Amino acid sequence: MQMKLAAGAFPLLSKWKSLISTIRRYKVMYALLLPALLYFALFKYIPMAGIIIAFKNYNMALGLWDSPWVGLKNFKDFMNGVYFWDIMRNTIIISLYKLLFGFSAPILLALLLNEVYVQWFKKIVQTITYLPHFLSWVIVYGMMVALLAPGDGLVNMILKENGFQPISFLSEPGWGRLLIILSEIWKDIGWGAILYLAALAGIDPSLYEAARMDGASKWRQLWHVTLPGIRGVVILMLILKLSHILDAGFDQIFMFANTFNQDKIDIIDTWVYREGLERLKIGLATAVGLFKAVIGFGLVLATNKLAKKFDGQIW
Repeated sequence: MQMKLAAGAFPLLSKWKSLISTIRRYKVMYALLLPALLYFALFKYIPMAGIIIAFKNYNMALGLWDSPWVGLKNFKDFMNGVYFWDIMRNTIIISLYKLLFGFSAPILLALLLNEVYVQWFKKIVQTITYLPHFLSWVIVYGMMVALLAPGDGLVNMILKENGFQPISFLSEPGWGRLLIILSEIWKDIGWGAILYLAALAGIDPSLYEAARMDGASKWRQLWHVTLPGIRGVVILMLILKLSHILDAGFDQIFMFANTFNQDKIDIIDTWVYREGLERLKIGLATAVGLFKAVIGFGLVLATNKLAKKFDGQIW
């Protein structure tokens, strides 16, 4: 028995010595990594203790530990609620639209800018496109009001001058989702393109030279050289996007929502804001947050598995 324990202890001891040796060798790198690890530990992992609120009828007067347990009641109340299917449908539709158009738009912009050889023009376009990212949604909504207001909005003034009836863009339900998608693309297209431009800059130029010598056209170079060169970055960003598929953008929806279009753009996060903060149903709000996190985690695992399965078979 002692011989078996000794035999099992030596490989473990060897691994610990190897780990300590690696840490000593790269101690500067680990020191640089330490603040990020502390950040995630303090603000991401330790607060996970609050997940138990999802299984309690939380009362601020009683505190976290003394509030009564209710099991899965908060989850059942959410799923059996009157608005469950409406907010789920709105959240999924808006998220899929953002994923389909908002995710591909920065890639397209990066591919177009990569073909621009006049550097001063390229820099101007980059600056103009990524500046909106630094604007808050409050400012963006104010700009939308200035452009699309029914009475004195610029677009409606042009429509009236040309004999058309003004359109209530910000209050008609049919325009709500379209404005959300378009404003999201306008705000983040330039910022998102920066990462893809960096990936494009890392492609070996000799690959393009070899493709041109083989008689490949621009489209062939794009399909067989450019897109495979940024495939890893695209897959990584897709995985990160899917992890937030049920977010749909609280700040943006909160600004755009009103009495008239709320049925079409009300999402999980805005509903949780009303129930959790305005009506102080904190247990219910926590349960919904946990529900979203579990679905996001599952989507990340599934997407990562598919990415590994099809790696090398795309393009």
